[in-house]
Amino acid sequence: MSETPTLHPDTQTHLAAFQRGSVDLIDEAELSALISGALLAGRPLRVKFGMDPSSPDLHLGHAIPLLTLRDLQALGHCIVLIVGDATAMVGDPSGRNKLRPVLTREQVEANLVTYTDQAARVLDMDKTEVRRNSEWFDGMRFEDLLQLTTRMTVSQMLERDLFRRRLEQSEPIGINEFLYPLMQGWDSVEVDCDVELGGTDQLFNLLVGRRLQEQKGQRAQCVRTHPLIDGLDGRKMSKSYGNAVGLMDSARDMTFGVMRLDDPLMETWFTHLTRVPAEEVAGLLAGHPREAKARLAFEITSFFHSAEEAEAAARAFDREVRDKALPEDLPEHAWSGDWGASMALPNLIANLGLAPSTSQARRLIQQGAVRLDGEVVDDPTSSLAEPGSAVLLQVGKKRFARILPG
Repeated sequence: MSETPTLHPDTQTHLAAFQRGSVDLIDEAELSALISGALLAGRPLRVKFGMDPSSPDLHLGHAIPLLTLRDLQALGHCIVLIVGDATAMVGDPSGRNKLRPVLTREQVEANLVTYTDQAARVLDMDKTEVRRNSEWFDGMRFEDLLQLTTRMTVSQMLERDLFRRRLEQSEPIGINEFLYPLMQGWDSVEVDCDVELGGTDQLFNLLVGRRLQEQKGQRAQCVRTHPLIDGLDGRKMSKSYGNAVGLMDSARDMTFGVMRLDDPLMETWFTHLTRVPAEEVAGLLAGHPREAKARLAFEITSFFHSAEEAEAAARAFDREVRDKALPEDLPEHAWSGDWGASMALPNLIANLGLAPSTSQARRLIQQGAVRLDGEVVDDPTSSLAEPGSAVLLQVGKKRFARILPG
């Protein structure tokens, strides 16, 4: 690691970085006091995040906490990245309804090959303390492990709704799964953590860290959780579902992937995967979904690649997807002042001669025969606001019009 950076002087700026996009912040008053104390002492907080190499690839869901860590790193805090090569062999039960297969050391090591390289796409690794938790777990004797298990009871473990639910459904729970929260919590003791980040599914484990630190006479860490965002199709983000965008994807694949995102998910993705101000996001979402999604794709792709590569990928998407099989004599219509700030889509279709009447236009919309920039519109009450850039309107297979700003 390089020398300790200077801390930003304003407590509220630090607190806002922790608050942004958080679900749980335990305890906010403690955290505020902790930040104030750190500023007075000129000592950065030790902010921990653990990543188990249970698979070889990271996706945008993993980028959410990494982006928060990047913000905190920029404010001068010490990021402690725990590479869970020991815990990965146990297997985190979080989010699992069934017993997770145990990985071998060889499988874990194979997955580890690109982990830090992928994290480096977000974090400044020269300013990041990277620790493998095998540093302390591989050296434990059997009696040390027994001592660790005495720090919690089975009844306390069953307070976790995941374990309780599996017990009620007669699903097996491995003894090794009870070890996982203890191991993650012990990581916090070993690195003397001030704040730990994790997903909402990790809350139980993070609170175990607080418990173990108190038992060892350390200050109990503050806990901050983030939501688990859905993938492109609204299901849990997973490579196996084909709905994930990988951190190592090309600019083209990243852009084309984000452009497939379900419209209702855009606000969440803007909040957690970009740093576009909330007011600007609200304005984008109030406009045409295609324009908002294009901006989202640009923000994400340009972060992981460059603005030039993001722009090239956007042009490729327009050329290959939006403008596919368009007639050479495609009619263009500038937005008319008579149309106002927006116009009901059936009226617009009829006005442009793409349907014989507004009632027929409504039927075509209900039948899924109308597209705006390649995306089906099936709500006959939809309207189109004056676009900021060209919008392609398609009715059926052969009727097109390009709507231009007025």
